[in-house]
Amino acid sequence: MDPEPFEVGHVVREAINILSSSRNRVEISEVLGTIKCYLGGTENQAPLKEREEFTRVHFSAFLRGLVSNLSPDWIELLTSDQQKELWDSFFLEGPADQVFLVLLDSIISTGPSFRLMKVISILEQFLQMGGMSALMWEVCHQQAQAGLPTFQETLLNKVVCLPDHLCNKLQGNNLPIFFPQNYFPLLATEIIQVLQRISDSLRGGLDCSISFVSQVLGKVCMHGRQEEILNVLVPRLMDLTKVDCIWQRMCWRLVECVPDRWIEAVICGFIQKAPGADVLSRLLGNLVVKNKKAQFVVTQKLLLLQYSYVTAVLQNLLGYLALDSLRRSLLIKVLKELLETWGSSSAVKHSPVEQQLYVSKAILICLSHLKEPEIESNRQELLTSMMGGMKCHLDSNLPRVRRLGMIVAESISSRITTDGPCLKFQYEDDDETRELKSLQQTARLQLPVTDLPNAGNDSSSATPKAVSKQSGNPHPAALAVPEEESDLELDSDDDLIPYDMSEDKELKKMKAPVYIRDCIEVLTGSEDMDKWEATMKVLESLIRRNSATTREVSMELAKILLHLEEKTYIEGFMELRKRALVAVTITDPVPVVQYLTAQFYSLNYSLCQRMDILDVLALAAQELSQPQASGKNKPCSTQSPCTLTVPCSDSSQNWRRVVDERIKSKTRRLAKSQSLVEPACGPNKFSSLAGHFFFPLIQNFDRPLVTFDLLGDDHLVLGRLAHTLAILMYFAIHTVAAAAMGKSLLEFVWALRFHTDSYVRQGLLSAVSSILLSIHSEQLLEDMTDEFLETQSWLADVAEKDPDGDCRRLAWQNLLLMENLLKKTLRSVPS
Repeated sequence: MDPEPFEVGHVVREAINILSSSRNRVEISEVLGTIKCYLGGTENQAPLKEREEFTRVHFSAFLRGLVSNLSPDWIELLTSDQQKELWDSFFLEGPADQVFLVLLDSIISTGPSFRLMKVISILEQFLQMGGMSALMWEVCHQQAQAGLPTFQETLLNKVVCLPDHLCNKLQGNNLPIFFPQNYFPLLATEIIQVLQRISDSLRGGLDCSISFVSQVLGKVCMHGRQEEILNVLVPRLMDLTKVDCIWQRMCWRLVECVPDRWIEAVICGFIQKAPGADVLSRLLGNLVVKNKKAQFVVTQKLLLLQYSYVTAVLQNLLGYLALDSLRRSLLIKVLKELLETWGSSSAVKHSPVEQQLYVSKAILICLSHLKEPEIESNRQELLTSMMGGMKCHLDSNLPRVRRLGMIVAESISSRITTDGPCLKFQYEDDDETRELKSLQQTARLQLPVTDLPNAGNDSSSATPKAVSKQSGNPHPAALAVPEEESDLELDSDDDLIPYDMSEDKELKKMKAPVYIRDCIEVLTGSEDMDKWEATMKVLESLIRRNSATTREVSMELAKILLHLEEKTYIEGFMELRKRALVAVTITDPVPVVQYLTAQFYSLNYSLCQRMDILDVLALAAQELSQPQASGKNKPCSTQSPCTLTVPCSDSSQNWRRVVDERIKSKTRRLAKSQSLVEPACGPNKFSSLAGHFFFPLIQNFDRPLVTFDLLGDDHLVLGRLAHTLAILMYFAIHTVAAAAMGKSLLEFVWALRFHTDSYVRQGLLSAVSSILLSIHSEQLLEDMTDEFLETQSWLADVAEKDPDGDCRRLAWQNLLLMENLLKKTLRSVPS
């Protein structure tokens, strides 16, 4: 049955008919041997023209015929050696692209059977024997010869989606090689092999396209498998591109040929996996200069539209822009856009703090990469951006945002200031602050010595050398002292024995007052600073010990303390003044509270004084609401972990802790805990006074004054007011006035629910928590049903869309609390 040159198609059709109808072992083996001559690699192979026609036109049809005849009875007609030589070889030695498509289509269209398991076994062998590299190599040759785009697109989809197809088909019976965590690393290894063959082809002077490999890489990354494929690909490319320029150009071309719709996923993967900016520059080349989509991703999307990447990714990205002269213009452009965002008041108000931190890190890294000529040419623009951004950040109510503004402003000032002092701020030094400051020096420390700004200055470079030579001497400064001066130093008082002053005590120059009226005279007219200091230190205890006398002068004393200014430095002066004012309020609550709430909305008070009033009212309400078995007033200790405190810096932090503890106390737990000591019992003195504290404070918030506008620029005080009202509402739990207070507070919340400042919104959400905790659930649902449902809808919107993380957390907490209240109410209703 020798084939004629002009009858390739006829021979293939006849062979398929024989294979489907015959059950003769010899005849089947002869037919398979005849067709194998068209594959080549045998002694009596067919002519080249016939082999090309077979592989181009008839090979896929013949493979489908082989698969369709698969059955246990048919395959047993061949010995195991014949199966490997005559049947398996068509799939393992034939054109890999056609073999792959036929195998995958057969798996998808075949139900559970012997045929399915056999085809899966062949596909597994195909992958293990490097079938994917052969497939991609063939397609690369076809692209160089203008192959069919439709066929290549189909092949691309099948290659990338192979794990999905096999998982859907086999489900629980899937083989490990088809798992994504195993398949994509294998695919990465095959890509390296194809690139090696392309490299050899280029060295031999032959053209070869890399486009299909780029498409495979892009589509895999777009499907979310960057981790699996790039974990293998990036380390191998790093090693291969270190010294070989052909591999570098191939790597650049590999990324450049990725279609625009997939380029973002590839760039993000490379930036995350590269161990440094120099490696990233070696792998990507000048991609951002050549490709507009890549430039948009690197300079806009990864810096301004996303903020989820770690600091190392930012350092890679911005360091990549700084390492080449063609890309440095993009670095300057990126810095200007980052500063524009950093200096936008709208961005500061509406962006999450995490995003503002991300932008601040990017600015600091950019500044560390700038050279002196670049700073000089952009000095005025940097100064303008610094002034505007610093104002926006310092106007924020959030301490973290203010600190970010201070650190960035300090960094800009240190780079643009040539003579004179730089900006310096005082702020808390924590891990975040130290990380931000370290970013200012990272890039300059990584530069060679010749690239440092002062490397050309002989005097500056000589100084560290001199110090290093003297490093063995514990007192290097002594080496510069002339001998004459050192002889004089020997004639000293070192031989004298010092007095033991360990038990010495500071002499009290002034005796402290013992009467309230004497304290008033000292605070209002005395110029003796020692006497004034002694008075401040004993005033609180005198007020609490002499209640009757304090009530006689309570208004005068409250007025003096409210307007009192620090005449000389006293440690903890603000705390002493505030505690004394709280003691006066506790002793004679009604008139003092009426005075303080009236002064809160009066003219000619500073914002600090108004916030002091809010703190005093909150602390007084806390102390009045605590049970006191002895019946005596006790000072409210700011150190006690069991009580609520309102520090002047941020009154909301401890309030949230109390709310969390309150929620925990209402949570049912199945595990038994240790028995607790019964708390002290006593009347709640605040119950009859809650209205005096609350209603005068809430009624005038929408009336602007000449120097005070809560709904305008004074949103810091508005946020503190919202937190204070929430505290007062919480301490009025189950009191007579609680329902009326809750309704008024809910109206207050509803009027301000869309406020742009996150600190104000946090206060409003805390107020909602206090309402839910302080009013009985039945009364809340009966008297405020509509308000309850509207608030629930608003909270769901906040929990989903609010840019501030604390606001979202408080909203979810309130929604959970509402759900618990509804369940509790439904259980209490009789069936």
